[in-house]
Amino acid sequence: MKKWLMEILVCPSCLPREAPLKLDASESEENDILQGRLECPNCQMQYPIRNGTAFILSYPFELPYPGSKYETPTVVSSYLWSHFSDLLGDPQGTSAYIDWSELMHSSPGFCLDTGCAVGRFTFEMASKFDFAVGIDNSAVFIRTAREIMIKRQKEVELALEGVLTQKMLLALPGEWPTENVEFIVADAQALPFASKSFSSLASLNMVDKLPNPLKHLEETVRLARRDKAQFLLSDPFSWSEQSAEQKDWLGGKPEGDFAGYGLDNITAWLRVGRENPGPGWNIEKQGHVWWKIRTHRNHYELIRSCFVKAFR
Repeated sequence: MKKWLMEILVCPSCLPREAPLKLDASESEENDILQGRLECPNCQMQYPIRNGTAFILSYPFELPYPGSKYETPTVVSSYLWSHFSDLLGDPQGTSAYIDWSELMHSSPGFCLDTGCAVGRFTFEMASKFDFAVGIDNSAVFIRTAREIMIKRQKEVELALEGVLTQKMLLALPGEWPTENVEFIVADAQALPFASKSFSSLASLNMVDKLPNPLKHLEETVRLARRDKAQFLLSDPFSWSEQSAEQKDWLGGKPEGDFAGYGLDNITAWLRVGRENPGPGWNIEKQGHVWWKIRTHRNHYELIRSCFVKAFR
């Protein structure tokens, strides 16, 4: 974990109180903490740093959300392809991450990528902001993203058919900076950062995967500056009771809170000013981006991810 991240970290177990964390490093290498722990003086919670990866969760880091499918090599391989298919030279890929990146305007400050998976959008943001931070509750995703960050390359093993696979080398473009990038294991519903720490934030393809999607929205915009901030949310809105109870969905139901379509409801929610998380947002653009997940060379899932880009 890079040392510059310490200036904005708070204890997720103490929220809504924002208790700064203290670092106890046992092994460091230049600006990177390799081994150690983060401690909360308020509640005495401790968060480990292992092999450079910080686990800043309000629940045991060995236990991601029940039933999580995101810790397997097969799923990691699918997401590596989805994020970096263009760098692998695969014509079956999409321009999704380039399209999302182009919606974000360069500005000073920190950028947060919630649900970063294996890191493509975070890497894209490193060229537009002073610092780019990616969070995910999947330890395997974060370790993979950090490996790419450190080595600037990774061997990717793609499924072809059955047990047949193909190994390809993923290499980051030389112009992509990585010294201002960091990835940590964290919960999108209890983000371990101080309020108003970020000038730009993004939530891509995750709001419909969380047990409490409204809490994720509240947490994300809590971190945004009160002015000169931008926020991008994009999602297919594939609501499922496997992820959240229907009463907690932000769309996809005929009655109750957030009846109707998710994109419409979230757009309306963003427009309303609140004492916390702050003034309402102006809507800059709405639309959709097509992206793909690859299972093997004959099986792809094409997904329409609807977005709203807002600023204040």
